[in-house]
Amino acid sequence: MSVAKSIAAVLVALLPGALAQANTSYVDYNVEANPNLTPQSVATIDLSFPDCENGPLSKTLVCDTSARPHDRAAALVSMFTFEELVNNTGNTSPGVPRLGLPPYQVWSEALHGLDRANFTDEGEYSWATSFPMPILTMSALNRTLINQIATIIATQGRAFNNVGRYGLDVYAPNINAFRSAMWGRGQETPGEDAYCLASAYAYEYITGIQGGVDPEHLKLVATAKHYAGYDLENWDGHSRLGNDMNITQQELSEYYTPQFLVAARDAKVHSVMCSYNAVNGVPSCANSFFLQTLLRDTFGFVEDGYVSSDCDSAYNVWNPHEFAANITGAAADSIRAGTDIDCGTTYQYYFGEAFDEQEVTRAEIERGVIRLYSNLVRLGYFDGNGSVYRDLTWNDVVTTDAWNISYEAAVEGIVLLKNDGTLPLAKSVRSVALIGPWMNVTTQLQGNYFGPAPYLISPLNAFQNSDFDVNYAFGTNISSHSTDGFSEALSAAKKSDVIIFAGGIDNTLEAEAMDRMNITWPGNQLQLIDQLSQLGKPLIVLQMGGGQVDSSSLKSNKNVNSLIWGGYPGQSGGQALLDIITGKRAPAGRLVVTQYPAEYATQFPATDMSLRPHGNNPGQTYMWYTGTPVYEFGHGLFYTTFHASLPGTGKDKTSFNIQDLLTQPHPGFANVEQMPLLNFTVTITNTGKVASDYTAMLFANTTAGPAPYPNKWLVGFDRLASLEPHRSQTMTIPVTIDSVARTDEAGNRVLYPGKYELALNNERSVVLQFVLTGREAVIFKWPVEQQQISSA
Repeated sequence: MSVAKSIAAVLVALLPGALAQANTSYVDYNVEANPNLTPQSVATIDLSFPDCENGPLSKTLVCDTSARPHDRAAALVSMFTFEELVNNTGNTSPGVPRLGLPPYQVWSEALHGLDRANFTDEGEYSWATSFPMPILTMSALNRTLINQIATIIATQGRAFNNVGRYGLDVYAPNINAFRSAMWGRGQETPGEDAYCLASAYAYEYITGIQGGVDPEHLKLVATAKHYAGYDLENWDGHSRLGNDMNITQQELSEYYTPQFLVAARDAKVHSVMCSYNAVNGVPSCANSFFLQTLLRDTFGFVEDGYVSSDCDSAYNVWNPHEFAANITGAAADSIRAGTDIDCGTTYQYYFGEAFDEQEVTRAEIERGVIRLYSNLVRLGYFDGNGSVYRDLTWNDVVTTDAWNISYEAAVEGIVLLKNDGTLPLAKSVRSVALIGPWMNVTTQLQGNYFGPAPYLISPLNAFQNSDFDVNYAFGTNISSHSTDGFSEALSAAKKSDVIIFAGGIDNTLEAEAMDRMNITWPGNQLQLIDQLSQLGKPLIVLQMGGGQVDSSSLKSNKNVNSLIWGGYPGQSGGQALLDIITGKRAPAGRLVVTQYPAEYATQFPATDMSLRPHGNNPGQTYMWYTGTPVYEFGHGLFYTTFHASLPGTGKDKTSFNIQDLLTQPHPGFANVEQMPLLNFTVTITNTGKVASDYTAMLFANTTAGPAPYPNKWLVGFDRLASLEPHRSQTMTIPVTIDSVARTDEAGNRVLYPGKYELALNNERSVVLQFVLTGREAVIFKWPVEQQQISSA
């Protein structure tokens, strides 16, 4: 019997149902955006731990806690037969029963709380905290908050794992930048800024999930995804599974990968997910330039870090990319390029044939499985009750939820887009009309990738539990064109002191495998809002959803008094919105995306990955957009007023020689370019009457170096907590040497001599100028794009 047939026979016994992947019928995944995952791949399984006390492995090196993790994993894998080795290359692995190695599931989710856990129906382990979607959390501009959320998720994940209900590897965070306003998964990301925001989010989230920067004992393994150039689902029929994105080396370095550099080099992430799409003709999961040259050789990915495919993307190397001639070749190309573990069953079913045809070696397959088990060793999987986190229980889930960080993330992230003084509501307001499709929501608060929450507080719930008299009417649905509910909505509005409309978009319009074709308010929501605005009552609009919609008509309508963006605010979302509206909490969030006018969506194809303006493309993101946005990236209003000033004596250094900068000692920093060039310090004074947090974005701009020049770019951000009226506080934002570099056409980061400017927020309330002198210098060398393997 051939090796391939032997493996298939074993899998029939161990993985019933998985043979569906062996169906080689050709579905055109150039247009179909959902992969054909088998029941085996998507299964959640009851997990257990190897018995290192009395089991078959107890006397082997893998159970020796004094040995190196790699050596322990290698010793384990060396005991596998070839069939057993191949069986354990998928996300759902059967283990090795004869060795007492239990089945394991690599695929757990933790985007903003536990998902793909084996939740019970009630009682213990029936829920986990559901935080806001990342797009809203990032709008809080609070690094500590991101780390707290990830730390709580990791604590709850380990508690679930200790009773076999959750894995130790999580497919999060999503750190792709939200380039296209139509992208259905932009809600999962930290926004449109890759260099500063996505990188900061990656660092804080990964170190929270993993329990620090490359700790000896990992808490969970984070997976930075989707690497690289992935930011569309099915726009205009272009499936994510078959997209081939043309990206210059300049913008690949500048925009599509810097967050992955930070994830690998600085946060020491232990797993990276390669994406469905191809870049410049090569599928990401078969791209050795991405997975070896960049990730390992250039970015410094940890030695035993592993790469997981996105689910079924190893299969997609053949169909629809046709990079490989057949499925067997797709499996071979992926493993040889550096995709260690297959989320799917392509490896499990086709490595046998690939081995028979000498397209792969046992050593190449072992490499990936050893990397996976090295991480499981670091996670304490083989350490029994002596594992560092084995004492976490359901009580820790309850305790961490009670910290109420989900509420804090929502209330800090909410952005006040427009306000004429109507908010916060006057204490004289007694009755409110609550209208719209987002007013009485439940799981819609959670966005996507969520599990059961302990509770879900809708805006309607929150108001009903307050002292207001509530008049509720549904009004209209998200995408409805029926006016049947209008009369009831108008009636509720007429008998109320204030009208609040909650609408926007939701996961029926933006989701995984679903992009939008426009950025307008859907259905007839604006029609209803317009009629409500003609009643002579104060009108507040809550714009909900992850992606932005063109709210220019609401911005210009003087009868729409206030406009709030609330994202997907999680389990406490309704309470957070209520507290912002009433003034119990003051808004301080800022948009981390640009709100474009509706015509932007029709000017050029979303598949155009070039950020720089050209042809009909007016430029993408706040850095390059040449049009007039409805609301700028970084926009956000307060209930108070602030004054910012430079506290310096005027003697601060404002001229820096490039060669001196790059030859100085850099203790505490792996690379000199990570050192602060200067510290931008400002004094912030609350000059109004309301205690409020203060948020800041610091932008740089220059005409040094070759044209074209970006409008500006973000070099730092910060948040001050609860600044009382007439009080002042100092804020310091470090500006690193690297942050003022630009990227040349070859992808190198270069310091150019010339004049530079730092400006605080969009209103440029404080401006600091400095000069770089000397010779231009490359501070980060981008490697030449070339494949290290040939297609099988």
